[in-house]
Amino acid sequence: MSSRYDILFQPIQLGPVTAPNRFYQVPHCNGFGWRMPKGLAAMRGMKAEGGWGVVCTEETEIHYTSDLSPFIEGHIWDDADISPLQLMTEAVHKHGALAGIELTYNGRDASNLYSRAVPFDLASRGLVGGSGYEPGQSRAASKDDLKQIRKWHRNAAIRAKRAGFDIVYCYAAHNLTLAFHLLSKDNDRADEYGGSLENRTRFLRELIEDTKEAVGDKCAVAVRFAVDELLGADGMQHDGEAREIVSLLAELPDLWDVNISSWANDSITSRFGKEGHQEKYISFVKQLTTKPVVGVGRYTSPDSMVSAIERGIMDLIGSARPSIADPFLPAKIKEGRHEDIRECIGCNICVTGDTRFVPIRCTQNPTMGEEWRREWHPEIIAPKKKDDEILIVGAGPAGLEAARALGQRGYKVILTDAKREAGGRVLLESQLPNLIEWRRVIDWRLTQIQKTENIYFYPSSKMSAQDVLDSGEPHVIIATGSTWRRDGVGRYLSRPVPGNAKIYTPDDLMDNNLPGGKVVLYDDDHYYMGSVLAELLAMNGCNVTLVTPAATISAWTEYTLEQKRIYKRLLDLNVTLLPQHVIASHSPTTATVTHTISHAETVLPCDAVVLVTDRIPNDSLYHELKPALADGRLKSLRVIGDSEAPNIIAQAVFSGHLAAREFDEVIDPDVTPFKVER
Repeated sequence: MSSRYDILFQPIQLGPVTAPNRFYQVPHCNGFGWRMPKGLAAMRGMKAEGGWGVVCTEETEIHYTSDLSPFIEGHIWDDADISPLQLMTEAVHKHGALAGIELTYNGRDASNLYSRAVPFDLASRGLVGGSGYEPGQSRAASKDDLKQIRKWHRNAAIRAKRAGFDIVYCYAAHNLTLAFHLLSKDNDRADEYGGSLENRTRFLRELIEDTKEAVGDKCAVAVRFAVDELLGADGMQHDGEAREIVSLLAELPDLWDVNISSWANDSITSRFGKEGHQEKYISFVKQLTTKPVVGVGRYTSPDSMVSAIERGIMDLIGSARPSIADPFLPAKIKEGRHEDIRECIGCNICVTGDTRFVPIRCTQNPTMGEEWRREWHPEIIAPKKKDDEILIVGAGPAGLEAARALGQRGYKVILTDAKREAGGRVLLESQLPNLIEWRRVIDWRLTQIQKTENIYFYPSSKMSAQDVLDSGEPHVIIATGSTWRRDGVGRYLSRPVPGNAKIYTPDDLMDNNLPGGKVVLYDDDHYYMGSVLAELLAMNGCNVTLVTPAATISAWTEYTLEQKRIYKRLLDLNVTLLPQHVIASHSPTTATVTHTISHAETVLPCDAVVLVTDRIPNDSLYHELKPALADGRLKSLRVIGDSEAPNIIAQAVFSGHLAAREFDEVIDPDVTPFKVER
């Protein structure tokens, strides 16, 4: 029987190779890179198993003079790198998908902290790789240098072909690569590689031609090009020079992979951008070329995917984050199981794998990054080993995931929550400004739970220790969350803040108990909560001053690529920003803050103080039940999620999943519970 979604499963010719369908995992970083090739291969292979027709690498350095350290990306410097990369191509080919590699030479965006080589760029410019403020500058690449880089790129393409890749990229996007830098209006070189647009495009043209000549008999040659930098006339524009560049090169590559720059724009969080947000920028490309076009937009809806193809926006649905949240998204669409799609929430926790130099993780998919080291599969879990029943107290993200996974294993699960509606912190936080997509964490798990006959959910059921014991359930998991502190104790302050002001916490505000007038918000959490509450208060008419001991506002959001947007939104809402200050005391009408360096005091008039600091685990029930475990009235007792240790939502979900996987296992605390690549 034909389906509206059949178009998504049509094969697409890409030069000399054929993609089996239109699902295309575009290159994305992951924190594995060259150091952990087994983990990387297993993660990419899982995408192919889940139905992605093309699975690509992250940016892969072609030479030691483009060393992206401390970031852990791919290497194809020499022949020794072929064998590790083959692990990925073999894993992808095993499931009938094509493997793509994104070759990169990043110029001044490569600080070469490992190789200590001098980077080449269009001119001698300050380095922007590494920390972003690395001392030193690049060397202006001569024509001979550019010729040499072309040779390195050609050699890398040949190695990629030997490693089994089907698609080889020429990368000119994200304002990262030398090829993109040369396209810039700032390129005022006096030779044939600068000045006119034709000259500025010359190097990219040569890379494409070189690559096609070297590997075009067996490999498709793709161009990844950022058509807009969202900088207006100061940058690349989709209705300006980008259109001319595509026209100049239109039929040269086998595939156009188009997006917007920088990475923070390309991978915008759901707080600031929704599904399909790039369409207005990339839609022109298909009008200028007969070659297939792939684009991204955090597509999770099958209908949106079909629409993008039918409207002529793109030929292949590009994806990074949705393929991370659900590696089996294509298979679920093909099988008509749309309700089972684990939709990306756009939080960019996955991005922090790269920006924090650790293996990738995902809020929605706790198995992401664990495919090799724990041998976890996102859709398959070991069946139960016994017939015991489990009581889970608390239906927040940890409790929901534990119940869902244990139910999938075949265990009878009794899930309770004191509140009328499941979701815990996620239910509350998803009601804050522009965080509605975070509710997908709840919705997907409730959908799966409702489909599982052996899971029984009892809302509005507050459990005491005696209630738990009276239930007769032999195994108990406590997932009762945490409570925000009201005393200011956190990372910076180890003692309560003295004073008698009217104090509010995130719990108060999320319960719709909002202050009015002048509000001092003290943020020692440094992630999203402080800024989103400041936004909420400003939208409700408060005069808000956001105080933080960090050097920047919402400091950790640098790693989720949204810090600049947070700054702008708060400034647009007239929120006063006061970094490098700590709250020292407060009264009914004032809050005194102290500079963290100079220790100078400032008295701020205010009607209320909002404290966003540490949280207290709600673990009293766990401790009350521990004697019952000791005397044999309970067979097992475990605390998970925020009630064990408050953390991000992704960690709560992981904690719940881990508890389900380990439930009937004997865990030796002296043995590392996962494999380590050495």
